[in-house]
Amino acid sequence: MKKILFVSLALTVFLLSCTTEKKEKKEDQLYKIETIYGDMIFKLYDATPLHKANFEKLINQGYFDGLLFHRVIDSFMIQGGDPDSRNAAPGEMLGNGGPGYTIPAEFVDTIFHKKGVIAAAREGDNVNPEMRSSGSQFYIVQGKVFTDEDIEKVEDRINATRLNNLITKHIEEAKEEAFNTGGIVDYQVIVPDARKKAEEEFKKQGYYKIPGFKRKVYQTIGGTPHLDNAYTVFGEVIEGLEVIDKIAAVETDENDRPVKDVKMKIKKL
Repeated sequence: MKKILFVSLALTVFLLSCTTEKKEKKEDQLYKIETIYGDMIFKLYDATPLHKANFEKLINQGYFDGLLFHRVIDSFMIQGGDPDSRNAAPGEMLGNGGPGYTIPAEFVDTIFHKKGVIAAAREGDNVNPEMRSSGSQFYIVQGKVFTDEDIEKVEDRINATRLNNLITKHIEEAKEEAFNTGGIVDYQVIVPDARKKAEEEFKKQGYYKIPGFKRKVYQTIGGTPHLDNAYTVFGEVIEGLEVIDKIAAVETDENDRPVKDVKMKIKKL
C-alpha cells in the first residue's frame, strides 16, 4: 500500500512539474506589429536584456505607433523606428531620428540574422566603434537563401573586413605613439608595418567560418549572414513572415523609402 502511495505521489509531482514547465513556456510575452499589409507577431529575446527592456518600454509608451518602415530593400530587410517619420512629408529623407540615447551591443553567437529576426540599426563603425545600437530604430530581416558558394563569398567578405579593421587599429596605434613621443607620422613606414602586424594577428585568430548550425539555416530559411556579430539581434517574428515579403516588395524611391507610406503600430498581446 505504501509503495502504491509513493508511486502515486511521484506521478503527481511529475505531472505538476510538466504542467509548470508548459506554463512557463507559454508565458513568453508576444507583441504585434500592425501594417496595411498584415500583422506580424514577434517575441523578444531574454538573452539580450538591455534591448528587450528598451523595446518593451517604447512599446508601452506607444512610441512606434504611426511611424513608418522608412527604408526597405528587397531581399535584405525592412527598417523603421525613426520618430521623424511620423507625419513625414512625401520624399523626405529619413533615418537620423531616435530617442536621444544608444544601447550597448549585445552579441550572442547563437542568435543570428536568419529571416524574420528583429535587430537594432546603428551608426557606422567609423563613428561608432563600440557598435552601440540606436535607441529606437530597428530592422526585420528578409534576406535570401544562400548556396555553398554564396556562403564562401560571405566568409571572404567577413574575413577581409576583420583584416582591414586590424590594419586600421595598428595604424592608429602607431600614429598615437608618434604623437606622444613627438615623432613624425611617416605613412610609408607605419602602413606596411601595420599590415604586417595585422596579418600576423589575423593568422593567430584564424580564418572565420560560418558555423554549421548557422549555415544550415541560411541555406534553408535564408537571412543576411554578413551582419552577424555586427548588429544586435534581439527578437524574432514567429507569425507573419509573408508580411515581410510584401513590404520588401513595395515600390521605393532613390533613398529606399516606400513611395506609399507603410505605417506601423506595435502593441502587447
